Amino acid sequence: MGKIRMYLMAMAILVSGTTFAGGILTNTNQSVSFLRNPAHDAYIGIDGIYTNPAGVIFLGDGFHIGFNWQYARQTRTITTFNPDFALGLRNNGNTTKEFEGIANAPFVPSIQAAYNKGKWSFQGTIAITGGGGMCEFSDGIGSFESAVGAIASALQPLGATGYDVDGYMRGKQFYIGFTLGASYKLTENLSVYGGARLLYGIASYKARLNNIMVNTAEGAVPFGTFLDNANTKIAGGIMQYANGISQLEAGIAQYTAAGVTAPEELTAKLAEAQAAKAQLEGTQQSLQTLEVYREGVSLMSDQTGLGVAPIVGIDYKVGDFNFAAKYEFKTRMRMKNSSTVKEAHAIDAVNKFRDGTSVPEDQPALFTVGAQWSVIPSVRVSAGYHLFFDKQAHWYNHDEKKLDGNTWEINGGAEWDVTDKLQISGGLQKTNYGLSDEYMNDMSFVVSSYTFGFGVGYKVTDKVKVNAAYFQTNYDTYNQDVAPTATNHTTHNDFTRTNKVFGLGVELTL
Repeated sequence: MGKIRMYLMAMAILVSGTTFAGGILTNTNQSVSFLRNPAHDAYIGIDGIYTNPAGVIFLGDGFHIGFNWQYARQTRTITTFNPDFALGLRNNGNTTKEFEGIANAPFVPSIQAAYNKGKWSFQGTIAITGGGGMCEFSDGIGSFESAVGAIASALQPLGATGYDVDGYMRGKQFYIGFTLGASYKLTENLSVYGGARLLYGIASYKARLNNIMVNTAEGAVPFGTFLDNANTKIAGGIMQYANGISQLEAGIAQYTAAGVTAPEELTAKLAEAQAAKAQLEGTQQSLQTLEVYREGVSLMSDQTGLGVAPIVGIDYKVGDFNFAAKYEFKTRMRMKNSSTVKEAHAIDAVNKFRDGTSVPEDQPALFTVGAQWSVIPSVRVSAGYHLFFDKQAHWYNHDEKKLDGNTWEINGGAEWDVTDKLQISGGLQKTNYGLSDEYMNDMSFVVSSYTFGFGVGYKVTDKVKVNAAYFQTNYDTYNQDVAPTATNHTTHNDFTRTNKVFGLGVELTL
């Protein structure tokens, strides 16, 4: 039962990860213009402050400001197979169960601003560069229920025939980025950029397992009641065996005092009684390890952290082409816990939320490169590549080392000026994570995907432009086999997501 205890402690909590496009801990959709066409790595526009900051200088002199609002809704679905689920009173004998989390981000704002004068462009932006919403599993997740199922399975020799439990998990995570920088026009066609981003992380997590019930021949009883009854029965059995052992030892002692070897049958009965007593004592100790869970388990933690990273970029225009590249250095983040977990535990998943500790949660370095081609003055096509240096970051328990590789993205898109006032655009993006079975778990997971976005831009006046866009991510399904654990069962998880984003924005030139 020691392994079962470890399972239950390892319930920990959800790490929300990114709600939008981008890497494991990085949001790349910082504007509605990006939603219209994800291939923005060589785009010349006010939202280029994030995607192509060196190119913003080519917007011309004056103030340029962009306001953006995004609404995102995401689901996270884990389908878990575990033979112990058949013991669940609400599972109707099924060994497969689906757990769904809903992640809502109803208001994700961002602001970009630049002042261009001559060869200089001074820029700043505020945006959600990681996380961005809340994910809630109203029925918990498979690893939660698997822990209780494992307990019920192990307690079958004591009369358990099933279990019931209420599970819940919720995680909120926001990484707010404040970026300042400047680009300089070296020539009429070449510019460079230097800047830095201050990253402020806020996270809140809550998880619980409560109303644990154990089904018996007399019906379902609270877990605490079952423990009391089982302990009473075991204590009585231990006492009976102790009395019997005393009598057998006294009988053997009489033979020994008379200088006669005790009958083999008598010594065999003593050994059998001693083994049975030791087994009951072991069961008694195992039950004692479960006492902490008689009223269920709960965890609450709030985290905050701060980090800074430099950013450099370059943009080069030649003929009908524009080329650009950007490198964001790794942001060293340490998220400090304020938590109900006060003591150190043997399980790292719980220690991650220990009160007063700081957890490594670096935002990985990012390299982007892109190109844009004006096929004709009114039509532009673009493409880009992103590489997230996940394995060079530092995450809790060195989770980055469990990945098979770094995250990469490729994208492509087009934009058409239908009239002097109306633009339409669209694009695709493929995201590939270097996942492994060791890295994946139902408390925190990402899945490779492809994304499409499309939308319109409309110039209300020469100084005011409005953008509207729809952005959808279609995810793969990741299949994971989990090695035999406490109950010697091989379990299986299927992970997938959905993600839909709608955005509105306005760009001003003053």
